[in-house]
Amino acid sequence: MMHRFKLAVLGTALLGMLTGVPAGAATSKKPEGHGAARKSEPVAAKKTGNKAATQSAASKSAPKVVAKNSKPVGKLAAAPERAPAKSQAKNTKAVPASKLAAAADVDKKAVRRVSMREIDPGKLALYSSSALVIDQSTGHAVIEKQPDAVVPIASISKLMTSMVVLDAKLDMHEVITITDADVDTMKGTRSRLPVGTTMTRETAMLLALMSSENRAANALGRHYPGGLSAFVAAMNRKAHALGMYNSRFEEPTGLSSNNVSTAHDLARMVTAAARYPEIRQFSTTAEAKVELNGRVRDFGNTNALVRSDSWEIGVSKTGYISEAGRCLVMQARVADKPVVIVLLDSQGKMTRVGDANRIKRWMESAGLGSARKA
Repeated sequence: MMHRFKLAVLGTALLGMLTGVPAGAATSKKPEGHGAARKSEPVAAKKTGNKAATQSAASKSAPKVVAKNSKPVGKLAAAPERAPAKSQAKNTKAVPASKLAAAADVDKKAVRRVSMREIDPGKLALYSSSALVIDQSTGHAVIEKQPDAVVPIASISKLMTSMVVLDAKLDMHEVITITDADVDTMKGTRSRLPVGTTMTRETAMLLALMSSENRAANALGRHYPGGLSAFVAAMNRKAHALGMYNSRFEEPTGLSSNNVSTAHDLARMVTAAARYPEIRQFSTTAEAKVELNGRVRDFGNTNALVRSDSWEIGVSKTGYISEAGRCLVMQARVADKPVVIVLLDSQGKMTRVGDANRIKRWMESAGLGSARKA
């Protein structure tokens, strides 16, 4: 009996324990209004603006919104600055370091000071038998090639002819006439001035200097006070006065091979001729229209360089007879320096012009380094 009672009590206790645990568990895990709370949570979040929910949603959607509708901020702001660099990289080729080094070397060479004294003029290929270039600012010879050889000078003589006429202060508007005495009987050269042509002394000088008209030059000498012999004597006196001690003149045209001089003497003559405005103007006139005997004729300069924009020429005169070869003298400005150029006995029609251009390029290349350095 007692045993049954114990079993009953134990069973009751076990039953109580079994029924009490579920009840406690249900009470602790299932608070009041649980179902209502779940249904109202989304609404509460919308109405109360739950900060955690809002911030979480914003953080998830922010990158997309900023990327589409706004300019990036913070680190993203660097993107627009890098874009031009990428674009520039597409259009610009990278320069190898070796080329940059070579360019630096070229720049160093370009600014190196160069003097004409550092360049051997002997390496300058000149095809004139006698040549001389004088820097008038210093009086020094820049180039010399047989400068003291006494040679025929042909129509270079006409510079002396013009100086003698101007020194006499004769009326430049006086009319003079071409006669049989002006016809070339030594070389048989042609002329565009027929016998009987009349012109002013000024026009005769223009044609003698610009177009090297022999009849015009001879007429200038004939119409000198005392005639042709007095004129030739005046030419030689002028030469001596200029220090042209190795020069001699026999007539005013240069057709005679006995009209001789040296490159050094001619440099003195050109320097003197440059002091006469009329000689400067007439000898560098490129072309002229001259009315002769009621007919207008075109005359051009025998020196093609006076028509070149790359030359600044103050005095010019060409000459040619077979004994003298082709000759050219000029007073010009080359490499920003006043110079006198004398070229005698050039073989070939364009040799004297070629030599003049070679001298000009040589002087400019020598002066270029000094100009850059300065």
